[in-house]
Amino acid sequence: MVLTDEELEALLATGESDRVELKPSLAEKKKIARAICAFANDLPASGKPGVVFVGLRDDGTPNGLAIDDALLRGLSELRTNANILPFPSLLVEKRRLRGADVAVVTAEPHDAPPVRLSGRIWISIGPTRREATASEEARLAERRRAKELPFDLRAVDAASIDDLDLDLFLRTYLRAAVDPEVIEANNRTLEQQLRSLRLLARSGDRPTILGCLVLAKDPTLYVPGAYVQFVRYAGTSVTSAIRDEERIDGPLSDVLRRLDGKIEAHLTSSVDFTSGTVERRQADYPIAALQQVTRNAILHRTYEATNSPIRVTWFEDRIEVFSPGGPFGQVTVENFGEAGLTDYRNPFLAEVLRNLGYVQRFGAGIPTIREQLARNGNPPPRFEPRPTHVLVTLEKAP
Repeated sequence: MVLTDEELEALLATGESDRVELKPSLAEKKKIARAICAFANDLPASGKPGVVFVGLRDDGTPNGLAIDDALLRGLSELRTNANILPFPSLLVEKRRLRGADVAVVTAEPHDAPPVRLSGRIWISIGPTRREATASEEARLAERRRAKELPFDLRAVDAASIDDLDLDLFLRTYLRAAVDPEVIEANNRTLEQQLRSLRLLARSGDRPTILGCLVLAKDPTLYVPGAYVQFVRYAGTSVTSAIRDEERIDGPLSDVLRRLDGKIEAHLTSSVDFTSGTVERRQADYPIAALQQVTRNAILHRTYEATNSPIRVTWFEDRIEVFSPGGPFGQVTVENFGEAGLTDYRNPFLAEVLRNLGYVQRFGAGIPTIREQLARNGNPPPRFEPRPTHVLVTLEKAP
């Protein structure tokens, strides 16, 4: 939502409130991020966006801050640095208010709260930003918008909480997703914890699709295509002898761990004596590029209306990674791979990958793949997006 100058001036006239935060500069980035998180959670249920004004003193007067591209970029990166999850809906603008340029950050209420900043839930109570209590967190989890939810948040009627690996949740995922100090002070029930992290539906004991992917003992019972098919051929075509074949399935953390292990097991290095007796080892493929390609496939694939798995096919001269589902949202077949363009079919699965440590920064996948391949001496990657799938080909280093 783009607010008019009149609407912004009206908000400024109220001073700091549950919808307004005033900050003199980007030096207070942590407090700005807390305000964004709180506005996205919208505890008062106003249904209206909150606004952070950067370049204004506490009394609302301009302080002469230069509103340049670096400042606006720094504010925009608060959405992509992976510390606020799930992704908040942000608009960052340079506006002319009270006779001066001001940076305006507008944060919309999220459709599926709670939103966390580094594992903590922040809320607005009047002009104060503080962490949510257990009851406030439960209110946020129950208030998920009634409109159609993303596929990964839909309830699985055929499953119940008993089908989830609760020990895996308590031992691994909860500790990865929630700040340890919050867990120590926790008096939430197991169901409240699962619901807060979107692994359980809004009511009852039915897991979400996300919950099944992350915690089900056998996710393919509920999402049949939720596995990776790995095949290593001895030659350059599918008619070659198969050297290794494995179906990699199970809870998402197991799939990611086993897939990384499979990649590492098949990587080989060549030795090059570049000058005299100086030895230089070169891998056939940079592992970071392979990890980005396969993790992107898991993150961006469609799990809806298809039973097709992700396929990693390793030939002697190349690796092909097939991901079901074409480009999504603002990413199209035509603009696929352009710098700065990214969208998320499975936004809450993206949150899980970040919590598990498999994503450090969103939107950096394709640039990282290209950079790592170039550094290792491999040809550039080939991206072949189609409406129904994306195929990525990495060629072996010469």
